[in-house]
Amino acid sequence: MTVADFAQRVFDAVLGAQEIQALYLGDRLGYYTALAAGGPLTSTELAAATGSAERYAREWLEHQAVCGYLTVQAPVTDQASDSDSDSDSGTGTGTGDADALSRRYLLPSGHAEVLTDVDSLNYLAPFARFVAGAGRQLGEIVTAYRTGGGVSWEHFGADAREAQAAMNRPMFLSALCQELLPSAPEVHAVLTAGARVADIGCGAGWSAVAIARAYPGVTVDGFDPDTVAIRLAERNAAGFGVADRVTFADIDAADLADGDGAGSYDLVFAFECVHDMPDPVAVLDAARRLLTDGGSMIVMDERCAETFQAPGSELERLLYGYSLTGCLPDGMSRQPSVGTGTVMRPATLAGYAELAGFSATSTLPVEHDFFRFYRLVP
Repeated sequence: MTVADFAQRVFDAVLGAQEIQALYLGDRLGYYTALAAGGPLTSTELAAATGSAERYAREWLEHQAVCGYLTVQAPVTDQASDSDSDSDSGTGTGTGDADALSRRYLLPSGHAEVLTDVDSLNYLAPFARFVAGAGRQLGEIVTAYRTGGGVSWEHFGADAREAQAAMNRPMFLSALCQELLPSAPEVHAVLTAGARVADIGCGAGWSAVAIARAYPGVTVDGFDPDTVAIRLAERNAAGFGVADRVTFADIDAADLADGDGAGSYDLVFAFECVHDMPDPVAVLDAARRLLTDGGSMIVMDERCAETFQAPGSELERLLYGYSLTGCLPDGMSRQPSVGTGTVMRPATLAGYAELAGFSATSTLPVEHDFFRFYRLVP
């Protein structure tokens, strides 16, 4: 790659970062939702619909149109002189501003699905929330890099927590029990027959809700040390009418395995959380002790490459990006920590499972671009 090519790549990354910032604004301010519901809109109409300031709404709309996120429904008729253009950027009294205020902006239906449809598998707006949540902690993350400490998930705040839940929701509700788990016949059979299930690291509870909805004979107990996430999970279960068969508790799985939970569960699930754990061996050991005779543990984690390769795929780049400012600082925030990070390769998980007392780790025949499913047998 030449100097010019690399400089262009960095410049393109700057443009992408700015688009993510604008996407965050459009998501949090309700701009995309308003445009999807009532568009095309002028800047005045968008501001009124969202309770925001017109001048900011106008700048955002123009940026989104220039970047191709929105289309302009009225012809651009600005004929302002240079002096008029200068005044346009200030108080909004120039000739050009009259044209700007009359323009209508439309969010195309395909774009609306990606940016507003919370149940679509193409919904990507939450990515911007995660980037924003991590961005607020960059100072602390820099300190963690210098000292070997970390930044806990709780410090990332609502943006990161809500982003994680929102990114998982479509897959859990629309694909997990419709396509993915049925691809693993032994697991599907246990669930269909009616099972007692533990969901450790359950977060906002979408996995537990999805399993309970799809398998009427199943009861699910979700566990997560994040109390705020547990309260959110309880609301989600109630909203989908499965609170009678789904319970949540802010408790560590190890504490549960040492008490009445030992030997109680036919299946223990860990969805996209083992790589975040400072001591995954201890948690896997606890999960093993939760299982009934003949039970097994199912781990879903990112489908990273089996070995390190550089340069890597887009997925590998994404996973390392998450790890740099999210998963690794979180995992390192509680010491001692093995510091797994997002990129947990199959051999790493198999090693953890063996140390935790499992006799075998296998990859289930579940096809998914982003996730890999493992079965751990005591």
